[in-house]
This record gives sequence, C-alpha cells and structure tokens, in this order.
Amino acid sequence: MARAFLCVMDSVGAGGAPDAADFGDEGANTLGHIAAACAAGQAEEGRSGPLAMPNLTGLGLAQAVKIASGAPMPGDRIAPAGIWGAATEQSPGKDTPTGHWELAGVPVPWDWHYFPQTVPAFPAEVTDALVARGNLPGILGNCHASGMPILRELGEEHIRSGKPICYTSVDSVFQIAAHEDHFGLDRLLDLCRIAADLVHPMMVGRVIARPFLGETPETFKRTANRRDFAIAPPEPTICDRVVAAGGRTRAIGKIGDIFAHKGISELHKGADDMALFDHLVAQVDAAEDGDLVFANFVEFDSLYGHPRDVSGYARALEAFDARVPEVMSRLRPDDLVIFTADHGNDPTWHGSDHTRERVPVVGRAPGGPRSLGLFNFTDVGETVAAHLGLAPGPHGRSLL
Repeated sequence: MARAFLCVMDSVGAGGAPDAADFGDEGANTLGHIAAACAAGQAEEGRSGPLAMPNLTGLGLAQAVKIASGAPMPGDRIAPAGIWGAATEQSPGKDTPTGHWELAGVPVPWDWHYFPQTVPAFPAEVTDALVARGNLPGILGNCHASGMPILRELGEEHIRSGKPICYTSVDSVFQIAAHEDHFGLDRLLDLCRIAADLVHPMMVGRVIARPFLGETPETFKRTANRRDFAIAPPEPTICDRVVAAGGRTRAIGKIGDIFAHKGISELHKGADDMALFDHLVAQVDAAEDGDLVFANFVEFDSLYGHPRDVSGYARALEAFDARVPEVMSRLRPDDLVIFTADHGNDPTWHGSDHTRERVPVVGRAPGGPRSLGLFNFTDVGETVAAHLGLAPGPHGRSLL
C-alpha cells in the first residue's frame, strides 16, 4: 500500500474558469495577476522583484497555470519534474466547503443559501432567536463585511456592550466574532452551535467562530481558535473512504471543520500557516501505508486574498514554496503528493470576495513526470483513491 498527501493552498487559483462570467469574475486569475504585479514592480512591500516559486515551478506550476488560463508565469520554460494540470469546478459555488468537498470526490448537489447585500443582512427570525437562545443584549454588524475591517470598526463597542459581531460575505456563511477574554471562547462556540441550528436548515454552509484578542482597533488580532460549524457532505468523501478501508485521515488546519469531522481520524491545528506546515512535515514522517494526509493552508485567502494585499499574497506564496523541499525530501518512492487549491481570491480583483477560477494541480507521483491536462475537481479525489487502492467512487476518474 501507499500514502497520499493532499495539500490545499486556500484560494490559490489560476484563472480560466469557463463559467467565471456567471459569478462576475471573468478575467480573474489569482496566480497570473500576482505574478504580473510582481514582474511590474507593483508588489514590493516586504519583498521585491518577480514572483519566486522555484520549487512548485519545478513540479510544473507554470505549466498548470498555462493549462488553466493561458497566463504566463515565471519559469514556464523550465522542464517540470513532477505532475501538473488544472482542475475545473462543477458545483454551483466558489466557497470553501464546495471546493474541498469536490476535491474530495463529492460535488455539491444543492444550491447554498446566501444572505443578501442589505443591512440588515440576516432575517429577523434568525437574529431574534439567536439573541433569545444565546441570552444576548443584542448583536452588532448584521451586514456583509470583511473580518479585520469589521473588528476594527466594532471591536471596542463589542467589548463595551457584550454584543457579538455577526456578519456574512459572498460565501454561504454566518460569522460571529467575539473577544476571547471579555466574551469568552466557550460562550462564543456555544453561540455558534445555536446559530448552526438556526441556519443550517436554510442551507447556509457554515457558521464560523471568529475569536479575537486586543483592546483597541490597532491591537485587535484574530486568534488560532477559529472554528467552523459546517453542514456535513451529502455522500462519503475520500476522507470517509480512507477510514472505511482501514487507513487514517490525518487532517491539518481547518479540514476537520470543513468536513464536519466526518472521516477524520486525527486533527492538527496551528497558529498560522507556517505552524501548519510544521504539522505537514511531521505527518510525512508519521503517516503509514493507506493513510491520507489532508491539509488546508488558509492564510493566502484570509490574510491576503480578501484584504486585496498583493504584496502580502506574494510573500506568503514565496514563504510556502521555500518549505516545499522539506516535504519532497521525506517522501517515499510510492507516495503521491498533490498541491492544489479550492477556489480563487484574486488580490488584484474588485471587491473582497472569492473569485471563480480553475485551480492548479501539481505534485509528484510514481511513474515520473507528466502532464495531467485539464480535468474536474472530483478527479483529484479519485486519483487519491486509486493511488491508495480504494474502489472507484461515483464521481470523477483517476488521472494516473
């Protein structure tokens, strides 16, 4: 038996989605536009020059972006030493659960509920029930917002009043931010469970706890104790199938939350993406035959994509790429490793939300370097399944 490592670089899209116009995202290209900005000297904060990702480029990243969108990337004339291709999402959404579930072999069979771009954003029957059941003095926000801006705007009022900050985005989410000390982390998590009871029947995909610390807008900082309360996938995913076959699904980051902890054998969290990468390296050493290590690296999306920080996004890509050899040097000859993404979040794009894009798929597999071409998200999950010797699932096909 073999092992598989599936690493999701959250929001690192590659453009080219054929239905991008349906989402208002025609022309969005996270990697392509970051690379172009770097080459033009427009991403010089904390870094300088062309985007430098030699390790993922050496596996085929530039070729993957070309397959996805035709956009040029630095290093596109280097002969890749890995496997490379681009995946197209089929499900009707550009949110985190949709992308991850489909990568894990299960397309979303329903339409998520999205809250309107109004103030208030949430129906009164939901907020009234939340206030009553949560024994709250009221709520703040009740609007579409980005995480850190709304913390800076309402954090001090939250501390004074005891009212949690409730907000949403273009995703199917109900988010609640509260101070870990003044409000209490356990109380926030309990409140999110109440909210999940209220909005999951509406087909709202996630309730997200957004705990933070600090006393002023300048010092407010979200903590690592984020928790997502997600609707469970409608069918067994690759996570369930690995466990049913006797293997272990070793989840890193928010993978457990995204899959409602279904098919998750163990969970490893960290304060930031570099801490999560430490867990990935440790799991390459620890994983056994038949195991799947499934990791999500969220900061590309949360810290740089939504705030539209091109320089920060480029810095994060380069820092991640610099650590890739730590994984590659530890792999066994029969291991499969895939680096991919769940959607786009082009930091050069208008607004502050995800962008509908194809995603790059690069890595290493037994059998040597080769192009995988263009395929569907579900084919990634089926490739992992076939590599681990599992029976084919109802969606997708193996690429190997």
